[in-house]
Amino acid sequence: MSLLRILPAFALTALVLAMVPGQGVAMVLRQSLIGGPRCAMASVLGNASGLLIWGTGAAVGLSQIFAHSVLAYDTLKYTGVAYLSYLALTTLVTLRRDGGAFDMGTSAATRTGAAFRLGLVTNLTNVKAAIFAVAFIPQFVPRGFSLGPGILLLALVQAMVSVSWYCTLVATVHRARAILARRAVRQLLTAVSAGGLLTLALVLLFSSTR
Repeated sequence: MSLLRILPAFALTALVLAMVPGQGVAMVLRQSLIGGPRCAMASVLGNASGLLIWGTGAAVGLSQIFAHSVLAYDTLKYTGVAYLSYLALTTLVTLRRDGGAFDMGTSAATRTGAAFRLGLVTNLTNVKAAIFAVAFIPQFVPRGFSLGPGILLLALVQAMVSVSWYCTLVATVHRARAILARRAVRQLLTAVSAGGLLTLALVLLFSSTR
């Protein structure tokens, strides 16, 4: 199978991951509501830069390790499954809170440079982003395609999908502010997000080993 043929499925998976509430979504929402669209977009670009850094690290390190060890590959794969399942469960637990996982109560950066750094640091400290880069992206690289370049290309696709989704979020967040303020809406989004995480875990679990 060629890399081009798996791009739609990968892009959809990356979109689901971007939409799941967590550090990234909460950060962009805060930036949009407090710092405004300009600062929000700077944070979005910082977040995308973090995705590319994770992808580059995965490509450089994993292309060497996994080329010689199926055990290492499977170990990381099942670690990813376990962590995504854990995230799904903890996301469901947040339904006990008033707004579910959509907690926007912390501060935001209101200068462009600081907003970019906030987005970058938020992504680089996001374990979900790390697990996706090192355990999930390699599963999409087709057999026969060089693992390192394949991971890099897919990381670039993920960054583009993430930017597209967050641009949409920034563009609509002010119109949707009243809707997001509703407890029932935020809890519904939290429940749907937990289901999305669990789906990603199942997809990773049943994916074939390279």
